[in-house]
Amino acid sequence: MKYLRIYINILFLCVCVSSFSQADISLSTRWYNRANYNPASIARPNYLYLFTNVRQQWTNISGAPQTINIQASTYFDQLKSAFGISMISDQIGISQAINPMLTYAYRIAKNENTSLSFGLSAGIFSRTYNGSLFDPIEDDPALNSEINQLIKPDINFGTEFQSKYLIAGVSTTHLLSIKNNDSSFLSSNHRYAYVILKNTNLETLNLYAGIELINRDNLSVWEFNSSIRFKSPTGLITGARELFDIGISYRTTKQFTFLVGWNISQNFRLGYAYDHSIVTELTSNGSHEIMLECRVPLKLAQCRVCRNEEYWYR
Repeated sequence: MKYLRIYINILFLCVCVSSFSQADISLSTRWYNRANYNPASIARPNYLYLFTNVRQQWTNISGAPQTINIQASTYFDQLKSAFGISMISDQIGISQAINPMLTYAYRIAKNENTSLSFGLSAGIFSRTYNGSLFDPIEDDPALNSEINQLIKPDINFGTEFQSKYLIAGVSTTHLLSIKNNDSSFLSSNHRYAYVILKNTNLETLNLYAGIELINRDNLSVWEFNSSIRFKSPTGLITGARELFDIGISYRTTKQFTFLVGWNISQNFRLGYAYDHSIVTELTSNGSHEIMLECRVPLKLAQCRVCRNEEYWYR
C-alpha cells in the first residue's frame, strides 16, 4: 500500500504538467526496453545490458524519419544502483536530433519479486536544420539554405514498480522544455504511464498484456499490447529456456504493430517490428524496426538459483 500511494502521487504530478512542441521519437520495440523514456527501468540485477534498435518510418516517403537508439546499462547490487548511457539519433528530412544521456536508477527491493525503482537521465538535446538539403523543383530565394543548430540541456525522470505478475511505471521526458514556447528545435515534455501484466509460471509460455498512455500538451495516445513468449523446458533449477515471442499492438492513432523476437542464444536476442497504419494516406507506407539486445551475466552463481531472474526482462 505504501508503494501504491507513492505511485498515485507521482502519476498525478506527471499528468498535470503542461507541454509544447514536437513529439518524442516513436519506437515500437519499447515494449521490450523502456529506458529511452523511463530511466528507472534500467535497474535490472545480475546483467550488463546492451540494447540497440534501428527504425525506418514511412517507407517510400522521401525524408521520412530514420531513428537509431543505442543503450548500455548495468546494476551494482552493493549500491542498489544502476548506471547507464544512451544515444538517440533521429533524422527527419532536413532536421536531425541528437540526444546523448547518462542515466542513474536506484532500486528498493522488498523481496526478490517486488521492487520500486527511481531513475534520472541527464544529457543534452541538439537539433540541427540543414537548409542546404532542400531540393526544390524550382529555385526559391525565400528558402533558407543555412545550417541552424540549437543545443540545450535535457532531463528525464521516471519510476517503476515490479512484482511477480505486474510492471507499472510513470515517467516524464524533456523536463526542461515544459515552459519552452519555441517549437522549432526542442522536443516537448511528454508524460508516460503504463501497466504490464505478466505470467511466467507456465511451463511452455510466458504471457504479457500491457496498456500505455502517452500525453503531450492536449494530445493523448493510448497503446495496447499483448504477446506470447514460447519456452522449452530444461528440467533444471534455472527453469525453461526462452525461444521466441510474437506480439501485436494497437495505437489509437489508428496504427497496428506486429512484433516478433528470437532468442539466438541464452543471452542474445533479435527482434523485429512492423507498423501498419489504417489511415488512408499511409496504408502503403509501413515502418520497419530491428532490435538487437545482449546481456552479459555478472553473477553466474546467483543466476543459477534465481529462477525468475533468468527470464529476459520486460
